[in-house]
Amino acid sequence: MSKKVTGIGGIFFKAKDPETTKKWYAQHLGLKVDAYGSTFWWKDQNDKDCLTQWSPFKDDTDYFDPSAQSFMVNYRVDNLSDLVTSLQASGVELIGEIQEFDYGKFAWIMDPDGYKIELWEPVDEQLK
Repeated sequence: MSKKVTGIGGIFFKAKDPETTKKWYAQHLGLKVDAYGSTFWWKDQNDKDCLTQWSPFKDDTDYFDPSAQSFMVNYRVDNLSDLVTSLQASGVELIGEIQEFDYGKFAWIMDPDGYKIELWEPVDEQLK
């Protein structure tokens, strides 16, 4: 089997006022923010383009459910369908079904501590 996780795709967290939070990070830490947060572009050890998304969510979001935690990590993966099949065979809890969008496929699982984890297989081969 190929590598399962290829990197961190994003850090998502709850904030009382996401717009104020984004403005604060822009003003005080120099983040370039947009409607979703901030995107950090970087190169891996093979000089391949990669990104990590930083995004505050409204504190009453249900996007992290059923986890009660205030944050969620998104991991980039190589082959989401195979990984989900393997995880389910190992008894890992899948939350919902795999979803497909223009920018990739997504699935959500729970870790043993009750943290919801987002798995993302980017459409753009360069971001995998």
